Formats: sequence, C-alpha cells, structure tokens
Amino acid sequence: MMERRSFVAACSAACGLAGLNLPARAAVAREYPRSVLTDSEGRPLKASSLKPGVNYVFQWPYPATPCFLLDLGRKVNGTTKLRTADGQQYDWPGGVGRAQSIVAYSAICSHKLTHPTRDISFISYRDEATAHSRRARVIHCCSEHSQFDPAAGARVLEGPAPQPLAGIVLEYAAERDELVAVATLGADVFDRFFQSFGFRLALDHGGDRAMKPVGATTRVVAMDSFCRQQVRC
Repeated sequence: MMERRSFVAACSAACGLAGLNLPARAAVAREYPRSVLTDSEGRPLKASSLKPGVNYVFQWPYPATPCFLLDLGRKVNGTTKLRTADGQQYDWPGGVGRAQSIVAYSAICSHKLTHPTRDISFISYRDEATAHSRRARVIHCCSEHSQFDPAAGARVLEGPAPQPLAGIVLEYAAERDELVAVATLGADVFDRFFQSFGFRLALDHGGDRAMKPVGATTRVVAMDSFCRQQVRC
C-alpha cells in the first residue's frame, strides 16, 4: 500500500484530491496525472539509491517544468503555516522514504522564474555554505539570491522571492521502495512560466509537447548530467 503524505486543498473535491487522505488544514493543492519516477534505464527508481546531498532533477508535471528531488540525509518533519504570495496558508507534510528524508520541489524560482536548463542552472541545492552564502543545506537561486529551506517546505529564508517553491507531493511505496509524483502543493508558477518562456520551450520540446503531461513515468537524473554548467554563487 502506498504511504500517502500530502495535504488537503480547500477545493479538494473539485481538484480530485480527496482520495489522497490529506490533512485538514486548507491548502493550495493541485492534482496532475501520476508519474512513476524512474532511473536512467527507465526502471522505477529505488528511493534508497538516492545519495544524500546530491541534486537530482526530473521533469514534472510537464516536460518543460523541472523539479528537484533531494535526499536530505535525515528525517524531515512537516511544516505548518506556510503562505503563498496571495496570502493562502498551507501545511507541508515532510519527507518520504524509509528514513522520511526525501523531498521534492518545483525547480522554478518563485521570483523571476529562474530554472535549470540543459545549458546552465542558476538555482540548485547547496549542502554546504559557500564564499557568497553563509547558509548550508539550502536551495539557492543566484539570479537574485533567494534562498529556500528544503527541510521546511522550501520556506523563503532570504532574498526577494515572494513565496516558497511549490512542493511536489510524492507517494512512497514502501514494499517496492518506489516514488510517484501526484500533485503540487503551494502556489505553482506554471502559467507565468509558459507565458514567459513559451517560444523557447516549444523549440526545446517540440511544439505544444512542452505543455502536455509527461505521462506515466518521468526520468530522474543527477543535476551534473542534466545541465552543462552550474553557477555557484
């Protein structure tokens, strides 16, 4: 049986999320077609194969929208009273996996939509502090130096970002050690993202395919393999 860790939206009945057994606090949640996370060979990814502190990327819920998958190396408890830019409060359920240490977020910054591309990434998880940032274990966007706490629902720690990164709700199948992406939590920025980068995304992904759901599976790769250059600030 799937271990289901996610939230209830105020509009859960309309969104089809009631079946996820979500906690009671009103939240911003949006269901998408389910996608099993797979490895580079197309086999269901074993959650226990993730290396703590390494940036992993997968495309979901669209081929053009990258997400971070992180094993933080320790149990990650849920966080309450996160807030979207328009003032809606929600709770975040914490980590999944055998050690409850695995989290996932949209990799599109909530400020200026900075995101990893095949050529370069100005946003990534930092396991250690750098010469330009005193914080360790944060997702750091070098465009405007917004920093997010992946152990607390991607809460904004510093910078101009107006809200947390959208959370990716994962189901964990303990008996198979597998992960499935099922919904976003918080305010995603997909509409603004496609409006801003639609022409380039269409070129990169073959027309309107960029805006169609990824399907039943989506591949997880290390950031080092996903993009050619990572900016460290």
